Amino acid sequence: MESLSFLTVNDQSISIQQAVKYLQASGKLAQFMSDILRQYVIEQEIRTREDIDISPALTEQTIIDFRLKNQLTDPQSFQGWLKNNGTDYATFYSSVALGFKLERLKAVVTQAKLQEYFIERKIYLDRVVLSRIIVDNRELGEELQTQIEEGASFEQLAREYSLADDKIVSGMMGPVSRGTMPDILRAAVDVAKPGQLVGPIELEGRYGLFRVEQFLPASLEDTQLKQALQNELFEKWLAEKIQKLTVKLQVS
Repeated sequence: MESLSFLTVNDQSISIQQAVKYLQASGKLAQFMSDILRQYVIEQEIRTREDIDISPALTEQTIIDFRLKNQLTDPQSFQGWLKNNGTDYATFYSSVALGFKLERLKAVVTQAKLQEYFIERKIYLDRVVLSRIIVDNRELGEELQTQIEEGASFEQLAREYSLADDKIVSGMMGPVSRGTMPDILRAAVDVAKPGQLVGPIELEGRYGLFRVEQFLPASLEDTQLKQALQNELFEKWLAEKIQKLTVKLQVS
C-alpha cells in the first residue's frame, strides 16, 4: 500500500514516507517530532481541562483591536488579508483563542511553583550596575583607590589606567547578575551602598576596583520577568509530559 501523499512539487507527489526520509537525512526529524508532540500535549490539556475557559468576548475584542490597528475595518479588506495569509475567519478566530488558552494554561500549571522557582533563581535575576578599574598589581589599585577617595575622577582614572575594554566608556560595566559574580566580589558588593568603592579585589591574577552604581533587585511585580519565568517553568512541565508519552513512528 502506497504511503499517503504529503506534498506535490512540480506535479510530483511526495509521500509521507519520503518526507520522513528527507527529515531523517537532514537531521531534523527529532525536532519535527518534538514540535508535533509539544502541540499534541498542549491541545490535549486545553481540550480536557476545565480551569482554562476563555470568554469569547475577549477573543472577539482582540480581533476587533487587530483590525483597527492594521486598518482592516472594511470587511472586504479583512477578507483579502485573510486570503493573502492562507486562512479564513474561523481558523483565525481559533488561532487567537488558542493563544489566550495557552497563556491561561501556562498560568495555571506554573502558579503553584512560580514563587519557589523565583526564589531559586533570584541570585541570578538580581542585578547590580557596576563601574570598574582593572589593573595588574595591588599597589596601583590601592593608589587609585586613595586618589578617588580624595576626590579624583573615577571615570578619568578608568580611562587612563584600566586594562579592561570598558575603559573607553569610563569603566561602566552596566548591569551584572549577582549570580555570575565571583563569590568574593558578590560578598563585598552585597554590603556596599550605591556610590561606594569596593576593592581592590584580586580576580584571576588582576586587581579590580569597583564602584557600586545601582542595585536592581528582581521582583515578580516585573511583568516581563514573571512571564519569562512562567515560560521556563511551562517548558519544564511540558518536557516532563512529553517524556511520559509512548510514541511509535508508524512509517515503513
